[in-house]
Parts: sequence; C-alpha cells; structure tokens
Amino acid sequence: MTYRTALTALALAAGLVAHPSAVSASPTGPAVEWKSCPAYSDEVIRSLGVTEEQVPAFHTLMKRLECGTVSVPLNHRDPGGREIDIAVTRLAATDEANRLGSVAVLPGGPGNSGYLDPIMRSALRNEEMGKLNERYDIIGFDPRGVGYSTKVACPSPLGGPQQPGPLTKETARKMHDAQVAANQKCGSSDPAFLGQLTTDNVAKDLDLVRTALDERTLNLLGFSWGTYLGAVYRSLFPGHTGRVFLDSVAPPWTRFDRHIKGSAEAADRDFGRMAAWLSHREETYGLGATARQVREQVAKMVSAYDRSPKTYTDLQRPIDGSAVADLAIRNSTEWARAGKALSELRTAEGATAPPAVKELLGAPMDGTPVPGAPEMLNRTMNWAVACNEDSSRAGFDASWRAYRQLLKRLPATGRAWRPADMCSGWPLPAQPGTLKRVSGSLVLAGHLYEFMSVYDWTLQTRRAIGGTVYKVADDVHVSTTRVPECAADVVKYFETGRIDAGCPGMKVTG
Repeated sequence: MTYRTALTALALAAGLVAHPSAVSASPTGPAVEWKSCPAYSDEVIRSLGVTEEQVPAFHTLMKRLECGTVSVPLNHRDPGGREIDIAVTRLAATDEANRLGSVAVLPGGPGNSGYLDPIMRSALRNEEMGKLNERYDIIGFDPRGVGYSTKVACPSPLGGPQQPGPLTKETARKMHDAQVAANQKCGSSDPAFLGQLTTDNVAKDLDLVRTALDERTLNLLGFSWGTYLGAVYRSLFPGHTGRVFLDSVAPPWTRFDRHIKGSAEAADRDFGRMAAWLSHREETYGLGATARQVREQVAKMVSAYDRSPKTYTDLQRPIDGSAVADLAIRNSTEWARAGKALSELRTAEGATAPPAVKELLGAPMDGTPVPGAPEMLNRTMNWAVACNEDSSRAGFDASWRAYRQLLKRLPATGRAWRPADMCSGWPLPAQPGTLKRVSGSLVLAGHLYEFMSVYDWTLQTRRAIGGTVYKVADDVHVSTTRVPECAADVVKYFETGRIDAGCPGMKVTG
C-alpha cells in the first residue's frame, strides 16, 4: 500500500478502532497497514534461540503482537517518488491506564531484523525487562533492506575460504582484488536502492513510523549498530525523541580501518584479563603461571599452527594461527571453555578434534534457515550500509601495511583479524550519518572491556553528542538487558528518567 492509498483507506475506515487488517495513521501522515502476523512453528521458534520452556510464552506473546507495514519514500529527498515498505510490530502496554508511551527497539547489524524484538528483547528476555511492556508499547521493525521490509540481494562478497596458514601478501592481494570486484558488482547492481541504504534514511523511516503510530515522541532502546541509529535519529529529530538508552555504543565516526584497529587493540587488552585468569588456574590449563607466560604461550601456538596447520576429520575448519587467536579473543563467559581448547591444542594428537576445540571451532551452521523462519540478518543491507558510510575504503598497500603492523603489535590475537579492505572499490559515494549535540535524555551504556563496541567509543560519542555514561563492568556485547540487575536499571530509566552509574554485567563463568 502506498502513502496516498493508505490515506484513502484511512478515510474509508474513519470511526473504526484500529486492529489487525485495519489501517491506522495520524490525519496528516503515513499509515500503518495492519495485517495478520506470521505464524511460526515450534521448530522455527526454537531456531530463534527460544528455549523449549519459553515456547508457550512466545506463542502467547505472538497473539498480542500487532504486525503491519508503513510505506515510506525510497529517497527521502524525493518524497513523491518510488516507495518501499517498512515492516513494523507493536506489543501494546499491558497497563494501559498508566501507559507512558512507546519504546522503539533499534536492532544491531546493520542488517539485523528487529521485527520480533518486542518479544525477544523485552517481554521474553527476563522478568525485569518484561516489566518495560507494562507501561510502554514496545515497537519493533525491520529496517529497509531487511526481513519483511523491501529489500534486494547481492551475491556473497568473497569466494571460497582463505587457505590455512599465514596470510601471504600474494593471497591478500588476490582477496583484495576479489573484494573490489565484488563491491563494484554489488554497488552497480541496483544503485538506486543500494545507495539509499544509510543510517540517516533508516532514521527517517523510523520517524515516519512514529507518525503512522500517532506518537508525538519515540523513546529509543538501541543495541550495537542500533546505538548509531539512535544517535542519528536523536540528531535529526530531537523534538520527536524521548528517553534514549543505547547499549554497546558505536563510535561517532564510520571508518572501517579505524574500527578494525580499535577492536583488535581492545580484544588484545581483554586477552590480558583472560591470560591473568588462566594463570591463576595453571594446574587446570597448563598455559603458564603468570599472565605474561600465558600470553607468550598462546603467541607461540599461533606461530606453530600457522607453520603447520592441522586438519581434523570431524572439523570443517582447519586449525591454524587464526583459529588459535580466535580462542584468545573470547569473552569472559567463554574463558573456561576457550582455556580448555587452548590447553588441548598444546598437546593435540590423533585424527579427530579434542572435545573443547570441536565445541568452539566446529563447523558453523550452513546458514540454511528453518522453513518459515524470518530473516534475522540481511547481508546485503549490512554490506551496503557499512560501505556507503565508510569514508576510508583503503587501497591494498595501505590495508596490507596496517595489517602487518597489527600482527607485529599483537602476536597472540592479531591473527583473528583480516586487512580492513571490506569496502575497497565500493562505487557509491560515502554518506556518513548525521550526528549533532542536542538536548534531551540520553544514556550511553559502555562495557569496560569489550572489543565489538570499545569502551572508549562510548566516551567519544558522549563528547560528540552528549549524554550520561552507564558503565557495565564486563566484556560482553549488548549484555545489559540480559542481566536482571542491569535490566532493572534500564526499566527504571524509562519509567523515571533516572539511572544509576552502572552495573556489574555478565560474570566470568568457570
């Protein structure tokens, strides 16, 4: 349904209460075309990470969920041109008499689906987060290019996997050239659509969703890339923005080379914590009695397995230096298992993989979804947004030089990374998001030790746009709402506007 026909349908439906299969909108804005929600089998629900015990509750929540679409311009600078659909969901507040408004959940990625986030990120997450739905409608959506929203597809950006062993300059150049060719092919395949996959445009879509829902303001709960989206939305629409809580804050810039460097350095710092933890359990893991000894041992293993990669009959991935480094950058919830796998690799023999190695480095799922499952990540949208906003787009010489320097500085963990040339040769112009310092309530949840969203990026974002920093003392990406004590702070913030200085976050296991 287009913007214009939706308004016509609204006029015809005047006087009716909006419900699934009806149309609702403000008198001067776009409409929501409400329709029946998808039906999911138990198998699909379990594939989403829902436990067997939670399946009945998921079905109950699906009966409450409202599903619809909002038509928006593909190009917001041409509002009378081509239109696309944005898929929207709403879980209405259970305490309607004391309702405070709506909280829009902003998914990560870019490219992640947020369609089921009212259930997955709030009502079903834990008892504390479930309380958010008492006084707030929870709004989910699939950003343009994702899931049930209008989308396109490009082929995979790379061919086969890298050969085991160290990345040579010759192989790296071939990979770089293949990446450039793939970027040019993708970016040129549908530039009219792909060029409009930006954070600014997703924020503008969301503001039209707000209008369609007849909300004066939206409160925002953002995760990972959703934190950047939240910052951009707040910058573009400060008068339409209520309370904002952003978890695992993205940096206030969009350079892929800086992102790789910052993440790699943070991962190596966190490995120092892991090395200290393992050294205190030397009798169990045998990797060294001091953090320095553990670090040196792992660096030696990286070199040894790069010189002589090992292939196991029951493991799809060859074990080389990159596999060892991958174990070294696990977060604290996996230190015990990663330490066991590293210990196994020190003395591994035989044709089959040791148990912990197989558990952590086993072949991933082939990516084939369960029939009827919603799309949870659209790789084309991820690719296009990242490259549309990357102003570095490094050439081969620069990316190779930076990669070699990284390996030299970080011998135990550097092999977990590749050269930062994902967007080299992308043919569309760079379009960084809009960030401004504006007034209004904003909480930035920074995790002190994580590498996917480096804590210093939280401080950089605060300097760029303001806000209050909420310190989470862990290394786990977007963990805040998963820890009941922290989730209670989040809910309290949306209800009162006040929040504590921080919370413990996830605990080290093992």
